[in-house]
Amino acid sequence: MIEPGESFGEMVTHLWHILPLALLFSLPVAAIGGVVLYVLRRGSLATTLTVLVLIPVLATLVGVLGVSGFMFTPALTTMLLVCLLVAVGTVPAAIILGRAIARRSVWEREARDRERAAEASRRELVAWISHDLRSPLAGIQAMAEALADGVVSERDEVADYAQRISGETTRLSAMVGDLFELSRITAGALELTMSAVPLQDVVSDAVAAQSPVAERKRVRVLANASTWPVVTGSDPELARIVRNLVSNAIRHTPPDGTVAVQIGVDGDEALLAVDDSCGGIPDDEITRVFDVAFRGTQARTPERGGTTSGGGLGLAITKGLVEAHRGKIGVHNHGPGCRFEVRLPLATS
Repeated sequence: MIEPGESFGEMVTHLWHILPLALLFSLPVAAIGGVVLYVLRRGSLATTLTVLVLIPVLATLVGVLGVSGFMFTPALTTMLLVCLLVAVGTVPAAIILGRAIARRSVWEREARDRERAAEASRRELVAWISHDLRSPLAGIQAMAEALADGVVSERDEVADYAQRISGETTRLSAMVGDLFELSRITAGALELTMSAVPLQDVVSDAVAAQSPVAERKRVRVLANASTWPVVTGSDPELARIVRNLVSNAIRHTPPDGTVAVQIGVDGDEALLAVDDSCGGIPDDEITRVFDVAFRGTQARTPERGGTTSGGGLGLAITKGLVEAHRGKIGVHNHGPGCRFEVRLPLATS
């Protein structure tokens, strides 16, 4: 026992004698605490911090008991009471702090994941621009040089080259239009004029617009509805949603296949489902079909007849437009292909 009148040297001597006992009793508690922390390494952060706070408190308590020889003197009782009060104050604080840190850690991890996903999308978009925009430009340049140099002089050949240049220009214009539309969506600059829109008119017009493409590919496009709901939305953007989905389904459906557009009501939402015969989407790709410039077609039926594939922006634009209408869009494998489902809020009467 250290007396109040002892010199500094005497106090150091006492401490030197106390140290082995303190270590003998406190180190096993610290070691057990380390094992517990190792077992809980995959647990919640709040639990880990609580155990981390309890370890020094318990180690101090056991060390004091060991040094005192478990003789419950008034001084020892006071020390135990102090340790108890410290534990009562620090453990709840550790739990609250652990939960706050855990929430922040989860938020930061999700933010990093979103940032990495955005960066990957930007890289894919740059790669798409460098390839898909360069290809029609190179074709236009080659044909224009051939016309300028007189390599092509026959009337029919000149007309054919002019038609090809016009087609490539239309393709370029569509790509630039998609880029502009996507930039408006991602920047939050898309302004919608909302009104009550009958889905029957939107679907009928979209299916009619895609009929020539479907006929060239010998793909049947069927539309049926258990009921024709009226939704709250912007007519041009809703038409773009249906047109993109039907066009995508036709593109990935082999000749003599079927694309089915089904309309219905599910609770307080209108349900639009587009089924194709693409052969299914691999599990490792199905979660990325709405990513910018993603065109995973390994398990899908390849296009035939020389049709031009999309630039990988249609589904990304479709998702943005659906979410701008406060709706939801999803995809899953269904039957001989996959099903894209869009849910939109019904118009209030």
